[in-house]
Amino acid sequence: MKRERDFARQYEYLVLSVPSQATRGEARQMLTEHAEYGKWELERTRLYMGGARRYWLRRKVMRIERTA
Repeated sequence: MKRERDFARQYEYLVLSVPSQATRGEARQMLTEHAEYGKWELERTRLYMGGARRYWLRRKVMRIERTA
């Protein structure tokens, strides 16, 4: 897992790598948990030779300004 921040577009990214031994159901469960609890959305999916998969998730960065 790797987190990056894109200051130009105001999104935070999370890259998940899933080994080829993991089933599609296990990968789907992992993505569902991140989406449900971390408010991440799927941006991109890549399938590599050998069966390994990589998923790019993103979420909007919330900027909060002080009022007092």
